[in-house]
Amino acid sequence: MAESADAFEMRGIVQRFPGVLANDHVDFAGRVGEVHALLGENGAGKSTLMNVLAGLYHPEAGEILIHGQHVVLRSPQDAIANGIGMIHQHFMLVPNQTVAENTVLGLNRPRFFLNLRKIEEQVQALGEQYGLSVNPRAKIWELSVGEQQRVEVLKMLFRGAKVLIMDEPTAVLTPQEVEGLFVTLRDMTKRGHTIVFISHKLDEVVAIADRVTVLRRGKVTAASVSARGVTKAQLANLMVGREVIFKVDKKKAKPGDVVLEVNRLCCDNDRGLPALREVSFQVQAGEILGLAGVAGNGQRELAEVLTGLRCTTSGTMNFNGTLLNRHTHWLELGQQLAHVPEDRAAVGSVQALSVAENLILKRFNRPPISKGWSINSIAVKQNAVKLVKEYNIATPTVETHVGMLSGGNLQKVILAREISGHPKLMVAVHPTRGLDVGATEAVHKLLVEQRDSGTALLLISEDLDELMSLSDRLVVIYEGRIVGEMPAEGADIRRIGLMMAGTKAES
Repeated sequence: MAESADAFEMRGIVQRFPGVLANDHVDFAGRVGEVHALLGENGAGKSTLMNVLAGLYHPEAGEILIHGQHVVLRSPQDAIANGIGMIHQHFMLVPNQTVAENTVLGLNRPRFFLNLRKIEEQVQALGEQYGLSVNPRAKIWELSVGEQQRVEVLKMLFRGAKVLIMDEPTAVLTPQEVEGLFVTLRDMTKRGHTIVFISHKLDEVVAIADRVTVLRRGKVTAASVSARGVTKAQLANLMVGREVIFKVDKKKAKPGDVVLEVNRLCCDNDRGLPALREVSFQVQAGEILGLAGVAGNGQRELAEVLTGLRCTTSGTMNFNGTLLNRHTHWLELGQQLAHVPEDRAAVGSVQALSVAENLILKRFNRPPISKGWSINSIAVKQNAVKLVKEYNIATPTVETHVGMLSGGNLQKVILAREISGHPKLMVAVHPTRGLDVGATEAVHKLLVEQRDSGTALLLISEDLDELMSLSDRLVVIYEGRIVGEMPAEGADIRRIGLMMAGTKAES
């Protein structure tokens, strides 16, 4: 059977940033009617390469061909005019507008009069054609995360995209929604579309991809490898250059005393609407309690309440014998309470400060870091050198700003700071989101070590594989309520997925 023609081809792409060669003469091509997975570690150059194809960056060298014709893509508008659209991991949708309004947002047509009824009919027909049914009159904020992703795909199809770049498309989906997405992608390839699939979930890559290309340090290490018969262990080896252990190596937990007890906790979200509705659970010393749920069901608000960043409206929280409320002096808890936040750049670190300075943010006012009213710079540097070595943080120097580090190394800085205080409780929110297999392996090891040292851990994640491999117990949250609890060992992943979508657990 003859091979399909190339839908696009990138030849010798070179893209530099200050001090970094992001893409070093990269060749990459996608055929008509295929799913082509693009893999690599954090900082390998995947996003940069796709931003070049999407018209966001203009390369210093190299060329792009669409169906054999040389093109110059100076903007996303140029890219979409050539049939190339990118669906970002964080959706680019306006919450208070409808599906139809979001679909036409930014288009230069119609110029003067918007016939919204006609647009709604077109979106409806397009959704039915591709199995992406969604109410075109619904506001975005009313939709589930899976439905919002359908809107992003419909936006690109409405614009005539034949090549879809999908960046971590399954990061926030339930297992059932992932299955539905894969059916849609297969249907799209049968209709002649080309899908570029970027993911760190290698099981999914093996399941959906036709071919795989791997980048490492800006260069192609495996070009257009057939995905048929390839294992995720082989892909991981190509990505990081060594064997990666996927199974979390942990002993059976030996839970101790209750460290955190939450009873009938309620709080509001940023819009003043209920986010948590009488949430109750316990976390014991020496165990990992996993909280499963689709994004937007109260996980962020729960983490913020537990770490003093948001007030409750009712209910109680008891941490190690101390009642936590709006009158609590959270700073006095100090390093007893560790927090690995969802947003590692904006909340977990200060980007303008150095690695050394970020590592003392929770104990800058305590000896030996503080010396009266001043900071002991020698102690700061000694602390940083010790932790950088202990946690294998890849940084040019301890004086380097953390904003210059990769996502994996920034996460290691945050974990080093939080763990080195020997906390009694750690609240870890999406600790491996966006990290490659090597960095994920390192973070998992650190969390299990914390559990084994007697720390109580609340792990909040949308990655069910991660939750089931790390957790000792699982609770599921839906619309701010706990709808199920079970031991992690032997838990049914499909049943959990249904609970995440709103089906209550059997009594």
